[in-house]
Amino acid sequence: MRVRFGAALVLSASVAGAAEPEFQPVPAPQHVYAGGWEHYVGGGVAVMDCDADGLPDLYVAGGSNPAQVLRNRGGMLFEAETPAALALTGVIGAYPLDIDSDGRMDLAVLRVGENVLLRGDGACGFSRFEPQGFDGRDRWTTAFSATWEAGQSLPTLAFGNYVNRDDPKGPFEACDDNTLFRPEGGQYRMSLLQPGFCPLSMLFSDWGRQGRADLRVSNDRHYYVRGGSEQMWAMEDAPRLLGAEDGWRTHMLWGMGIASRDVDFDGLPEVYLTSMGDQRMQRLEGPGAAFADVPYEMGTTAHRPYLGGDGRPSTGWHASFGDIDLDGWDDIFLSKGNVEQMPDAAMEDPNTLLMQQPDGTFVEKGDVAGVASLVRSRGAALVDLDLDGRLDLVVVNRRAPMEIYRNVTETVGNWVSVALLQDGVNRDAVGAWIELRAGDRVYAREISVGGGHAGGVAGPEHFGLGAASEIAARVIWPDGAVSDWAAVPVNHALVLIRAGDALSVAAY
Repeated sequence: MRVRFGAALVLSASVAGAAEPEFQPVPAPQHVYAGGWEHYVGGGVAVMDCDADGLPDLYVAGGSNPAQVLRNRGGMLFEAETPAALALTGVIGAYPLDIDSDGRMDLAVLRVGENVLLRGDGACGFSRFEPQGFDGRDRWTTAFSATWEAGQSLPTLAFGNYVNRDDPKGPFEACDDNTLFRPEGGQYRMSLLQPGFCPLSMLFSDWGRQGRADLRVSNDRHYYVRGGSEQMWAMEDAPRLLGAEDGWRTHMLWGMGIASRDVDFDGLPEVYLTSMGDQRMQRLEGPGAAFADVPYEMGTTAHRPYLGGDGRPSTGWHASFGDIDLDGWDDIFLSKGNVEQMPDAAMEDPNTLLMQQPDGTFVEKGDVAGVASLVRSRGAALVDLDLDGRLDLVVVNRRAPMEIYRNVTETVGNWVSVALLQDGVNRDAVGAWIELRAGDRVYAREISVGGGHAGGVAGPEHFGLGAASEIAARVIWPDGAVSDWAAVPVNHALVLIRAGDALSVAAY
C-alpha cells in the first residue's frame, strides 16, 4: 500500500510528543565563501572522514578565498589544517567519493577554471589524480554527480557547466554544455550532454528502481530564460533526454539544488528541488518518469521568509533530508539567501527547517530550532559530527562566516547509521539500496553521489527510528544481488559487509 502525503496515518514506529528541535552554534575556524559574479552561486561543503578516525571532516569551498579543510578533533572542535593540494582558489564546491576503490576517500573539486580530481591518502593528504582520458577543462562548473555502471572499474562522472564565459552574447541564453566521462577499457571517454541549460545541481539515481541510474539535472531559468527546462538523461549506450513518450513531464524553475529521499515508505524516492521563488517536492507517479508536484497543503514550498519582515519570494539553495528529532519521520533543512542584490527576491531570507508531522505534512521550525540565519547561505550538510546519534548542521555562507551547529534536541527515539562495504571496485556500493524493516515500516535508502548544492556527504546513512527497537536490514547491491535480512542493533553506527547472500555486521 502506498502511503499518501496528508493521510491521517501514524505508523507504529513513530514517537508521540517529540520535543521541539534545538541547535546550538559552536565555534568554528573563520571561513568565508567570497568572490564576484562567478561565485554568486556555489559555496559547497564536502563531508568525509579523510583520516579514518571515525569523525567526519569538512572540505569547504572558498570561491575567491582558498578552500579549507577543517579537521574534526572530536567534541565539536574543528581545526583548519589544509594541505597545499586542497588550498585552491576558484572552488565552487566538492564531492567526496572513492574513485579508485582503494578504501580512501577522494575528491571531485568543481571550480571556475579547471576541475580537479584529488586522490586521498587516508591521512587527509591529497594529490592530483589524472586517470587516462579525464580532462578537467576550463569551464564554470556548478554541478556534479557520479555512479558506477555495470562492469566498470571507474565511476561515471557528470559535470554540470553553468554560463559559457566565452560566449560574447552572454550571459543570458549562453548556457554551456555539460560534460560526461564514461569509463571504457579502464580509461575515460568524454562526451558532451547537449543542450545544457545552466545547471546548479544534478543527481544520478535509480528513480523508479528499474535497475539503472539516470541523471536528473536541475537548471537555472534565470540564464536559460526560454526554451529550456529540467532534464532527465537516460543512461543508455548513447545517453538521451527523456521526453513525454517516457512519461517525463516538463518542469521549468530557477533550479538550485536536488535532494532525494523516500519519505512516504513506498520504496520510491521523492525529490526535493530548491528554487528562486518556491521549493518543490515531487513524487514519482508513473508510468515511466512522471514526476508531479505534491500538494501545496503539504507545507513544503517554503516560498517566503517567515522572519525578518521581507515579504518577497525566498531563494533556496541546498536541501538535506534527515530525521532531526529521531521520531521516525524525515525532516528537511534548506539553506536560503539572495543571490546578491536580486530586487525581486527577499534580502533577509532565513534558513528553513521543515519538521515532518505524523500525517506527512511539514511545519516550519527554523526559528524555534535556532538555525534561522539571515545571511546569504549556500551549501550545507546534515551529518552527525560528534557521533551522538543526532544530525548536526554545517552551513556555508556567502560573504559571511560559515556556521556549525550541534543538534541538542531532547530526542526519545532510536536511530542507526549504516555504511556498506563490498570487495573490488565500488567498495562503498554506490547505487545500492539499504532497506531497514521496523515493525510495519520499511525504510528504503539509495547510496548516491551528487545532488545538494555544490557539495555532499560520504559516510554512513543515518536513520531515525522512532520507538522501533528491533530492526532488520538487507541490501540490494549495485549488481542487483539481494542479501538476506540480518538483525541489527539500534543506536549504533554500523557497516554492513557483503558476504555472499549474507551480511556481516560490524561497528563502523
